Amino acid sequence: MPKASPQKISPRTRLELADVFQAYGGAYRETHRLTPKQHSVMRDIELCRTGELGYHVDTCTICGFEEHAYNSCRDRHCPKCQGIARRRWVQSRMDDLLPVPYYHVVFTLPHKLHSIGKYNKKKIYDLLFDAAAATLLQFGHDPKHLGAEIGFFGILHTWGGKLWEHFHLHFIVPGGGLTIDEQWVEPKYKGKFLFPVCAVSQVFRGKFIEGLKKLYAAGNLVIPAEMKHLNKPQQYEKWLNVLVARNWVVYAKRPLPTPEQVVRYVGRYTHKVAISNNRLLSLEDGKVRFSFKNYRKKGCWEKTALTIDEFIRRFLLHVLPKGFHRIRHYGFLANGRRKAMMEKIRTIIEESPSTNNHNSDKPEEERIKCPNCKKGVMMPIRVVTPYKTIILRPWWLLGVDACPG
Repeated sequence: MPKASPQKISPRTRLELADVFQAYGGAYRETHRLTPKQHSVMRDIELCRTGELGYHVDTCTICGFEEHAYNSCRDRHCPKCQGIARRRWVQSRMDDLLPVPYYHVVFTLPHKLHSIGKYNKKKIYDLLFDAAAATLLQFGHDPKHLGAEIGFFGILHTWGGKLWEHFHLHFIVPGGGLTIDEQWVEPKYKGKFLFPVCAVSQVFRGKFIEGLKKLYAAGNLVIPAEMKHLNKPQQYEKWLNVLVARNWVVYAKRPLPTPEQVVRYVGRYTHKVAISNNRLLSLEDGKVRFSFKNYRKKGCWEKTALTIDEFIRRFLLHVLPKGFHRIRHYGFLANGRRKAMMEKIRTIIEESPSTNNHNSDKPEEERIKCPNCKKGVMMPIRVVTPYKTIILRPWWLLGVDACPG
């Protein structure tokens, strides 16, 4: 069956990750061993918003103007498919806000763990989440620091500016917690920091090392060939001792002025991929040239270049295991109890629910204005795939006076 082809779709001119994969992905797959998930991600990005995936038709709710656009792949690693998902996530978090300071806390693993992490992705990522979350919950329950249950959510990132491994978690933590007798208490260091980061770093390191010991003792760690000496328990203990001596970075910023600013700020992290299309500069002479932020030079933007094979290899390092949840919620923000807990906390701190209603209307970001009349919004009426046409909405439900087109 011939592939569906849309009309009125403008060609793009800027370099995209899809261009690299379309030009060199086939050759790379023939010469390198990839996991099924890596194969799937590459193919999704190559086909995203091309005729291979079909197209959809949007119609203005007022003038009936039609616009055609290629379908997206919706892969969470694709730099073109995260905008809508990110905006919806941010809008959902707006419904969970409290009128308190919010803290951004970052937990980072030492680089020495990257070799092990490459062969044990899910185990290391899960352990990172577990150790960091348990550390925050412990400090929250400790009467010396707060003496209450806290709530927070975290986002996993696995990359640095040059696409090397850099395992770290971004946590957003409301400034306060709920005591056993259902009182809301605020941090003792209000306005400065949530908990002492040096103490948090030490506890986090201890919990993570203990988790590594349990994984090893149970035979659940894959030891790479270049580190085969770690198959001897004595060598593994020495390796752990070196890890313990390293600096485990926990970083906490001062709270932003308003909760809304915090969520929008972290919204930039939630659906981020290893490299965005706007960082790609050129594809020539067998190299991919791109920009990156050098945090060793106070966040200055610099440029670098990698061979095509090395660029693809580094990008694929950050393909997450199938079904892995990279955004997780804990404490009174945990899934399944968040709604009830937020209502209880708002009542305790005497805030009217109406003042926290940030979702009274559909987010403006998701409403695409009609380019023709500038008044209506574009709504999808059908999706065309290479195999069939699916009617999404009858035209008479769009509020137009006649059938579009």
